[in-house]
Amino acid sequence: MHGTGDRGHGAEAGVAGRHRRARVHDARPCAGDRRSGRETMSKSKRRVEVVPSPEAEAVELPEAWKRRPWVPYLIMAIVIAAVLGSGLALQQAVTQPRSNVLANCRPSTAVGIHAYIAPQTICILPNHKYRATLNTTQGQVVIELLPDTAPVTVNNFIVLALDGYYNGSQFWKSETWVVQTGDPKADGTGGPGYNLPEEAGSSFLTWDLGSVGMARVPGGAVNGSQFFIVKGTWPGAGATATYNRFGTVVSGMDKIQAVTSTDKINSITISVT
Repeated sequence: MHGTGDRGHGAEAGVAGRHRRARVHDARPCAGDRRSGRETMSKSKRRVEVVPSPEAEAVELPEAWKRRPWVPYLIMAIVIAAVLGSGLALQQAVTQPRSNVLANCRPSTAVGIHAYIAPQTICILPNHKYRATLNTTQGQVVIELLPDTAPVTVNNFIVLALDGYYNGSQFWKSETWVVQTGDPKADGTGGPGYNLPEEAGSSFLTWDLGSVGMARVPGGAVNGSQFFIVKGTWPGAGATATYNRFGTVVSGMDKIQAVTSTDKINSITISVT
């Protein structure tokens, strides 16, 4: 996919007046520009369970306690409270670190509201799994992010999502094989104010159904915010450039298939395990 592309093309960018659109390139030689003969087609809660031991022995109460029948119940209540309290503390100890993983994922290069001058500082951590839930006008779409192959792109996407950058973003491009969004201008020419580097590790991944990548200008840089989701077979010979594949749709692909150019992303939720 390319950053900025004309509405009739994939995720590669074309030229529209003075603006180049980010989009996905359709490599078929018969489509697009007739003069050039090339295609420009537009892109855990860990539950702590208390299990009684079958080997537990009966405890003989002191004689004084026998004359106070309420004492055993008091002891039982104290024990139960202690067990539940320790279980809660343990559960918090297990889950609390995960909730703090995103604490530092705030815009580090902002110069205005949803305006930045460079890719976001790395805040994601290794040995964690990240998911993004797109709350769209068609329903929820869950994307498994791929920080091992595209760490800069995943990090950038997470920071922008948490900053609300994608809220209200239109799927300005919807074609038989791809949908594209993430452009504040909703015409393929917008972005956050910076581009992303190519991530070579992602180039070895195939562009199967549900693949998520970044759009780019043909022959230019990878767009900093526009992304696409593959919903069909990539036309022609397939991808001819690096599109920083950074995710895979694991739920809600039917929602993507139903998306039109009037649909939007209402919000994005990031989860960590």
